[in-house]
Amino acid sequence: MKKKIMSRAQIRAIVMLGVALACAPADAHLNATGMGPIYDGLMHFVTSPEDLVPALALALLAGLRGAPYGRRAMFMLPAAWLLGSLAGLSSAVASAGTLGAALWFLLLGGLVVADAKLSLRSLTALCALLGIFHGYLNGTGMGFSAQAIVATLGLAAAAFVMVVIVAALVVQLRAHWARIAVRVGGSWIAASGVLMLGWSIRGS
Repeated sequence: MKKKIMSRAQIRAIVMLGVALACAPADAHLNATGMGPIYDGLMHFVTSPEDLVPALALALLAGLRGAPYGRRAMFMLPAAWLLGSLAGLSSAVASAGTLGAALWFLLLGGLVVADAKLSLRSLTALCALLGIFHGYLNGTGMGFSAQAIVATLGLAAAAFVMVVIVAALVVQLRAHWARIAVRVGGSWIAASGVLMLGWSIRGS
């Protein structure tokens, strides 16, 4: 019986080792889905918390402020993201590191928690800064090519869809407890920023 158990354990170990060795190659910057560059851009946005979470926080903030703010964020953020990505295509790979992501988490999460009464101009400027900053980082290292340009369109489209859905959901909230729940979500984002800030300081 012991021999059978040992042989099964060995078979499982060999199978696991084979699966680990047969994994697909990892890409340095943009995830390759195999479905084309536009889907690569979409998936990169969805699977990159340092991009997704700040954009989510901005959409929550715009939704709390009302429909005009949501509409402004809906168009301004993707446009800025696209421009930033295109500007970064011919640059070498760049990264803001954990510190850069932590600061965006803290800033935007804190604004959501405070239900900050930003003017429409202030929100527009915030959308432009976030989009250009993260878009530029996404574009770096991709190389200037038709495929890379299409991938940047996927990034911008993903940002557009996410802002539209989230802002629209928040705008229609009227109950006080529901708006409080949105602000609690912002507190989680800010708390994540605090943790990331601690890790970046400790790492340095």
